[in-house]
Order: sequence, then structure tokens, then C-alpha cells
Amino acid sequence: MEKPRRLFLKNLGLAGAAAVLTPSAFAKTPEAINFLERKTLESNNLKTLKIALIGAGGMGVADTNTALQHKNIELVAVCDLYDGRLNDAKNNWGSNLMLTKNYKDILKRADIDAVIIGTPDFWHKKISIDALNAGKHVYCEKPMVHSVDEGHEIIDAWKKSGKVYIVGSQGMSSLGNEKAKELLAAGAIGELNYAEGFWARNSPLGAWQYPIPKDASTKTVDWKNYLSISKDLPFDPLRFFRWRNYLDYGTGMAGDLFVHLFSSLHFITNSLGPNKIAAMGGLRYWKDGREVPDVLLGMFDYPDTKEHPAFNLSLRCNFVDGTSGTTYLKLVGSKGSMDVEWDRVTLKRNAGGSSDDPFLAEKAKEEGSIQSDRKTMEPPLTTVYNAQSGYRGAHYDHFANFFHAIRNNGTVAEDPLFGFRAAAPALLCNDSYEKNAFIGWDPKNMKLI
Repeated sequence: MEKPRRLFLKNLGLAGAAAVLTPSAFAKTPEAINFLERKTLESNNLKTLKIALIGAGGMGVADTNTALQHKNIELVAVCDLYDGRLNDAKNNWGSNLMLTKNYKDILKRADIDAVIIGTPDFWHKKISIDALNAGKHVYCEKPMVHSVDEGHEIIDAWKKSGKVYIVGSQGMSSLGNEKAKELLAAGAIGELNYAEGFWARNSPLGAWQYPIPKDASTKTVDWKNYLSISKDLPFDPLRFFRWRNYLDYGTGMAGDLFVHLFSSLHFITNSLGPNKIAAMGGLRYWKDGREVPDVLLGMFDYPDTKEHPAFNLSLRCNFVDGTSGTTYLKLVGSKGSMDVEWDRVTLKRNAGGSSDDPFLAEKAKEEGSIQSDRKTMEPPLTTVYNAQSGYRGAHYDHFANFFHAIRNNGTVAEDPLFGFRAAAPALLCNDSYEKNAFIGWDPKNMKLI
């Protein structure tokens, strides 16, 4: 009897994926090129949604600029704890904006439909819950939580609110992820047994050495408010502007970058997550007072489920990489592999050539099965799927998913359940690294073992 995981292709219904797969999709011509297309249904009668930004740092600004590319989206308020960012918001988006250092001023406004939360990680839970309780839809940057014990609180508040909540791992909405999901379900690489992901950077900004404004002081930064849910410390501009380097405020490489890879992998495979987690690494280069590694390796066991067979995952992140930057997710199966990017998927399938391994050749002789004419190795059959020209990208589509769900009382792919299942194994990498121990996790019930 066919396993349930072989059957879910019938129910994919993937928006924007290429045409339904047929055997010709795996043509034997190396380097075959196929194009991915995003099909959108837009109306000229869209309700205007009023949004506000809470946390106007680099990612918050990028999110807001992307949101404003959509039709009938109006930014009406911005909150940040640094004067310079509030001034920049006024210059970039208009002097009519409401500017505040207290996010609760925004939540009191009845006309605001949704908020973007781009704050440091340790504020995500509190602002998310307050926003949901105030009746706002929420776009929260990843990771959804600062610690694993916060996840269920957000999930409960979201369910109670009836509002749309999406986590900002924007690759989730990419054409690449959708195509990879379709290919895996169609058996393009056979049965999945291994996956790996990699982030590489080698620059001050990429390694979180963000610039410190010359006017940074307690006069321009609301330091007291910033630490109001953390331990009290003397003013330190590094802990405010380079917060990712400190565990009181950020979640290290795993929370910032592994979570993207978990999100994509779980979407492609329909997985709930791993049940065993281990990590190691170290501070190799960026010795600037940070508390987190700049090289991190993670290993994960995924159990056999109805959605997928058992497989292993390895993740690595390197901020000392002399190749200057690579990001990828690879899925390996019994018949081939896929390299998954947000705008491209490279499918490689085994061409069936004989092995040059002398041991295997001798064994074949013993069995009387060796052929007189020696076969040669053949390269894998390669098919590349590229996004069509004009593709606006995963970040744009992630906001399209968010706004469409708000307007149509719909759902999003990366809701708090999905977001927590992606964040938890990432954050548990930090625990494994600190404790030098394996961590057990129940991905279905979302709790430590």
C-alpha cells in the first residue's frame, strides 16, 4: 500500500508553481532550463490597510519599504527608541507620520489595522501579545520568540485574537520553495534521507558590527525603556545598536539565520521538525566583546512520519568565510538532489552510470554480473528552474500573503504554529552549544523532552 506521504501531491494547490509535473519534466538533457512564474490575482478595489512600524532598524525599514510597494497600503505611525531613526522615518515616509517611543501609543489607535514588529528579538513576545490583544494583525520578524518557553504564549494569544499573524522568514513565500515542494512530492529526488544548509558572510556589517551613531547617548536613546523587560545595565551603545551579539537581546546565528533554513525545509517537506538537536562552534574571528559564536554547526534528527521518511539535517553558519558569502539549502534523496534558492531550484538526478570503485568492481566479478564492456561514469541529469524576469521576490510575496489574508479573512503559511516550530530547534542550538549536550524536542507537541 502506498504510504500517505506519497499521496499529498494531489492536494498541493501551490500558488505560483510551474505546471503540474509530468515525466517530461525530468528530461535527460543536461542543464534543461524551466521558468517559474508567480500568478497574482489583484483587484482595483482593495481596501486600504493602515499599518505601523514598531522598531525602525535595518530590517524594520526594509520590511516597511517592501510593504509599501503593495497597492492600498498606508504607513501612519512609526515607533523607535532612537531619535535618529524617528527623524529618518519622517524624512523617508512623510512628516504626517505619528512618531513615538512608546509602542502602546500605536496600539491605542483604532484606525491601525496591522503592525510590523522589527525590534530586537527579546521584545517580540511582549509586543506581539499586546498587539494581538489590541486587535491588530501582526507581521513579526523572525525568530518569533527569544526563548522556547515563550512560544505557546504567542500561539494562545493568536488563537484567541482571531487576527492574522505571520512570521518574517520571507523565503517561505518564494517561488523556489514552492517549486522544491512540488518536485519533492512528485518523487523527483526519490526518498529524502539528508538535507543541509549553509550561510556564509565575511564583512563587518554581515557579522553584525553595525555602525554606532555619533550622537548615541541617553539623550537620544530611551535606554530605560529598552531594558524595561531585561536586566538593568549602564548605557551601552553596543548592546543597543549591535544587539544581535548579546544573548539578553538576540538569539545568535541560529536565531537569526538557521531559522530561515528551518522554515524553508519544513515548508518543502511538510515537517513539524527534528526530535534531536546538537550544536558546536566557537568565536574564531570577530572578537569584539560579543557573547555568541561566529562559526556554528548544527546536527538534527528528523523522525519518520506520515509526511516524510526519517532523515538527517546539518546546518552551518560562518562569519569568517573567505569566499565572501553563500546561502543554500540542499535536499538529497535516493535518486537525486535539489539545491534550493528563493528564485532558483537546481535539480540533479542520478544518470545510472557504473561505479569506478575497484572494490565494487571485484564484488561484481564474484557475482558473475560484470559486463565485458566497461561502462563510464555519467554526470547527473540537471534541470534548472529559474524565476521569470520581473519576479518581485520572496519578500514582496510574503507581504502579499499577509495582506491577502487580512483582506479575505484567510490564512498564511507561516503562522505562529509554523513559526514556533521553525524557531524552537534554532534556539535549542544555542542551548546545546552552551551545555555541550544533545537536546531532545517533541516537534508535534512543541515541548522539550
